[in-house]
Amino acid sequence: MTAPTHLQAAAARSLEHWHRMIAAHDLSGLDEIVHPQAVFRSPMAHQPYAGAPALKLVLRTVVQVFEDFEYHRQFASDDGLDVTLEFSARVGDKQLKGVDLIRFNAEGLITEFEVMVRPLSALQALGAEMGARLGQQMPAFKAPR
Repeated sequence: MTAPTHLQAAAARSLEHWHRMIAAHDLSGLDEIVHPQAVFRSPMAHQPYAGAPALKLVLRTVVQVFEDFEYHRQFASDDGLDVTLEFSARVGDKQLKGVDLIRFNAEGLITEFEVMVRPLSALQALGAEMGARLGQQMPAFKAPR
């Protein structure tokens, strides 16, 4: 999947790197595209998680949880720093649809990564599986209110 044409150049390079990692099921290159102060917004939590370690931990885990993951469409903001990526996947026997809302800075580093998932039954299955794998680790990354 190629980046939308009106993304800023650095953001487009990072997005293409992201798609290559997803296609290879190998997120070892996240350090190259994630800002140290990145924020992750979970579909299961009201409060965001702060810092690159939290974001990288979640992303590296969710690629193990999702089955049949596929991106379908992508959209970019007018300023060329935000993308929305529509996806589908499966968690166990639950099919889901979702979007990744990704914000890049001018250097092309991810500063925010927000995920939304539907339907509720699939979100609950995803939350249960992620909680089982990361439940003890994630509270330490909660951003202050």
